[in-house]
Amino acid sequence: MAKTSTAAARAVRVGDHVAWDSPQGEVEGRVERKLTRKTRIKGHVATPTKDDPQFLVRSDKTGAAAAHKPEGLRKA
Repeated sequence: MAKTSTAAARAVRVGDHVAWDSPQGEVEGRVERKLTRKTRIKGHVATPTKDDPQFLVRSDKTGAAAAHKPEGLRKA
């Protein structure tokens, strides 16, 4: 299992405005929380750990929440 770069995880912080790619195109939103435990979001189960965290982000356009790995996010 590949681990996330700790530098990538540190680059994203709660409150940051970020962008990510989706099948519908680029999406922008805000980081709400760092996830380090198994979390259910809209029927999907995210399985982050302390060593491999994910971030809960909320879309500016739709208000939908999703979990993303830090390497999939970039500051907007």
